Amino acid sequence: MPNKPLLVNVLLCEGFSNLVLACALEPLRVVRDQRDGSVDWSVLTIDGQSVHSSSGLNLASDGAIDDVRKSDVLIVISGYGYREHACTSTSRQIRRLARASDTIIGVDTGAWLLAAAGLLQGREATIHWQVEASFADAFPSVRSRPERFVRDGRLWTGGGASTVLDLMTVLIEERFGTAIAFDVSTLFLHDSARQFRDRRGPGHLNSPETPELHTAINCMVENIEKPASLAHIARAAGLSLRTMHRQFMTRLGMPPGRYYQSLRLARAKDLAETTDLSMQQLAVLTGFSMPATLSRAYKAHFGTTVRRSRSAQQSRMPVDSSI
Repeated sequence: MPNKPLLVNVLLCEGFSNLVLACALEPLRVVRDQRDGSVDWSVLTIDGQSVHSSSGLNLASDGAIDDVRKSDVLIVISGYGYREHACTSTSRQIRRLARASDTIIGVDTGAWLLAAAGLLQGREATIHWQVEASFADAFPSVRSRPERFVRDGRLWTGGGASTVLDLMTVLIEERFGTAIAFDVSTLFLHDSARQFRDRRGPGHLNSPETPELHTAINCMVENIEKPASLAHIARAAGLSLRTMHRQFMTRLGMPPGRYYQSLRLARAKDLAETTDLSMQQLAVLTGFSMPATLSRAYKAHFGTTVRRSRSAQQSRMPVDSSI
């Protein structure tokens, strides 16, 4: 058992994911419960005020960055609004937090904030898959990798919730040993293993065809700006067009073309809400031939317009008075 507790600072940004936060803290809670006094954490925000999750949950802060103490681990959690959070004042404060931390972890879109603060220059990193392409374009000095999580020295980066759970399990194993890491992993995996056995939940995707289906989806994700033909995607997955169509209908409840368009529209929504790009630029970056085509598809899919999406997102975002 360690001689002193593992001290963790969690920096939460407005629009964070509840699930990502849970996957970061619940493994530490298990360790704390099993080994009393072994872990201690504080939740920080930029200004010390409460923050709202992407689902609207209001979470109180234990303090502001200005109140920070030295920690063993700093976990930066950002979800929506990551571009706005990556301002000069926040970057300056993140650098100060990093200097007071032995290990720095950025999860979900937290890697964007670490990169904006200059902490990932010349390093390998990963980020939530939906913003991988934008991340690579915005930070060419960062060697972006499509891994579940990436460790480069004292800097760790991860994507969505399940990857955060993997990352935390490795961190706990290195700090507290294999036995307690196994306890953590089995605690969170037991229910999903039972669902797989009973063919419920995500288990319905596990079948001999699943690897090919995943390959097809990955091919779509990698070709958002310049959409690949369905025939090309089927060949990449080692499937016929007919078989690919059947698998998408059986497992995802929609044809591959519609699913592909939903991925492109999700990227358009993210860009619309987090950038000032014009409709023409949004159309180019998401593979639509004309802004009008994007506009019609966007309205049909989300039931609203790009302009209204932007207005709604801006009304939810806090104003940084230091800019």
